[in-house]
Amino acid sequence: MPKQVRIPISKAVEERSRYIDFKTDFAFRHLFAKESHLDLLKDFLNAVFKGRKVIEAVKLGKTDHKGNRKIDRRTVFDIYCISNKGERFVVEMQQGNRKFFKDRILYYTANLVQEQGKSVDANWNYELPEVYFIAIIDFRLEDIEGNHYIHDVRLMDVNTNRQFYDKLGYIFVELPGFNKSEDQLITSEDNWLFCLKHMSNLKEIPLPLSNSDVFKKLFKIAEISSLNQKDMNAYQANLKIKRDNYSLMETVKETSLKIGIEKGIQQGLFEGRAEERTKVLKERKELAIEMKRDNEPIAKIIKYTKLSIEEIELL
Repeated sequence: MPKQVRIPISKAVEERSRYIDFKTDFAFRHLFAKESHLDLLKDFLNAVFKGRKVIEAVKLGKTDHKGNRKIDRRTVFDIYCISNKGERFVVEMQQGNRKFFKDRILYYTANLVQEQGKSVDANWNYELPEVYFIAIIDFRLEDIEGNHYIHDVRLMDVNTNRQFYDKLGYIFVELPGFNKSEDQLITSEDNWLFCLKHMSNLKEIPLPLSNSDVFKKLFKIAEISSLNQKDMNAYQANLKIKRDNYSLMETVKETSLKIGIEKGIQQGLFEGRAEERTKVLKERKELAIEMKRDNEPIAKIIKYTKLSIEEIELL
């Protein structure tokens, strides 16, 4: 057997993190996608469905799915499980926005629905099981109105506003939009989202969760010190990828902001017209609103928008 290479724990992990980062692919699978942790997965699903659906038991399904044809692309889920009633659940953690994100989610579920008809007998009447896709996303969805951070998406008749089909659903959870503090945690959903967003920054289990067997187990297995060497290596490698991706996105964002603002300012000065100056000011304010929504520091907003603190606070 080849000797296992040890990846040293970074100083940031050593000094500041007691628990693994729930938002990494490794942590998500480590905490949910093991037979011994299915009680955690079941509790999370019930929290997300808020009583609309009661899940009594789940079993893990294969995460690798392939279409009927050789040329079809493989679909690999983070977590795929089946309830005791035959309902299918896909649970994914998405750290950064990707082009055609919604299209990809639809493609995944279409493959899963299509797969149900592969091995049925000739008398199959096309009855399908319920399929649900739960996406935990570390970004805000575009073109979404309001301040909701959970989006329950179903097939609806737009004329009657009634549900058209009740066996296919999507739940999108925007972690950046969840801003409750520890003393504001009330529901099971609150507890799970708080852990998903903040676990790696916590020093101990939050008081509102300390009497729950589910969360006591979650925090016990999430301790970095409890990882074996193989898992530690995988986590550290995964954490490096997450940090590299974040650094790249921040660089692209800052470069785009500078170019966009400089272009707007130059255009406004060149035209010298009031309407152009108004347009530039509007763009700056829109940019400031977006940055506030992303919880950017006030100093950074001032730097890139050239607005005053008073102007920013009024937005």
